[in-house]
Amino acid sequence: MLTYPQALRATADRLAAAGIEDALFEARMLIWHVLGLAPGAVPDRAAAVDAVALEALVARRCAREPMALILGRQGFWTLDLAVSRDTLIPRADSEAVVEAAMAARPDVAAVRAVLDLGTGTGCLLLAALVAFPAAWGVGVDRVPAAAALAARNAATNGLAGRAAFLAGDWAGAIAGRFDLVLSNPPYIESGAMAGLMPEVARYEPASALDGGADGLAAYRTIVAALPGLLAPGGVAVLELGQGQAAAVGRLALAAGFAPPDLRDDLAGIARAMVLRRPAS
Repeated sequence: MLTYPQALRATADRLAAAGIEDALFEARMLIWHVLGLAPGAVPDRAAAVDAVALEALVARRCAREPMALILGRQGFWTLDLAVSRDTLIPRADSEAVVEAAMAARPDVAAVRAVLDLGTGTGCLLLAALVAFPAAWGVGVDRVPAAAALAARNAATNGLAGRAAFLAGDWAGAIAGRFDLVLSNPPYIESGAMAGLMPEVARYEPASALDGGADGLAAYRTIVAALPGLLAPGGVAVLELGQGQAAAVGRLALAAGFAPPDLRDDLAGIARAMVLRRPAS
C-alpha cells in the first residue's frame, strides 16, 4: 500500500517519463479511480492506495491507452457515457455539433424526430435528446457492438424510452424524414492514419476514423442522402475535420443545399456544418 502523496508522486513521475501531458492531473484521475472516489475529490493524505491495482492502470496509460478506456467512461454534454474500443471516444469538440443544432432549431418543441448517422457511443443523439425534450431519435452505426453500447448508454442516462439504435450502412436502412440529422463521420485521410497520436491509432477503431483517400468518402454518401431524410424545415449538422469546410460545402451545394452555416469549436476551428433542407 502507498499513502496518497507517495502514490501521487510516483504515478506523476511515471506518466511524465512516458510523455504524458498534464501527468499530475492524470495521476490524480488514476488514483481517484483506484480509491473509488469521484473526480475532483480530495483524498485523506493517509489514505491507503492499492499499489498493485494502481500499477496495472499506470502501465496501461504509459502504453498510451486513452484514459477514457482505462476508466471505462467519458463525459459528454451532460451525459456520462460508457466507452469501448468499438467506438470513438467522445471529444469536447463534438459538442459544437449539438450547439449548432440548438442554434439552428430554436423552435425546440417542433423537433420531434432526430437521426444520428455513425452514432458510436450515442453521444450526439443522446445530447440532442437532452436539448430537444420533445424528440425521439434513431442512432445508426455500421458496427453492431457500437449500436449495442449506445443503447446501454441511453438506458443509463434515462433516455432508453426515447431512442432506438440499429446496425446499418449509414442511412441505407432508414425510411422516413427527420427534423434533425446529425453525423460525426470518419474524416481522416487514409494517408494520414499512420501519423495519428498513439492513443488514437492504437486504440480507436480505424473504421470510425478513415475517411478514404481525401477524407470525404462518408460525406459523399451522407450528403447525397440528406435531401430524402430531412422533413420540411429540417436541419442536418455534420462534424468536420480541420480544413474540410470548403470541400464538404461544395458537396452540399452540388446536392442542392444553400451555402451552409458553420460553427467553430473551442479552438476556433470550423467544426460543425449546418445544412437546411433544399427547397426542392
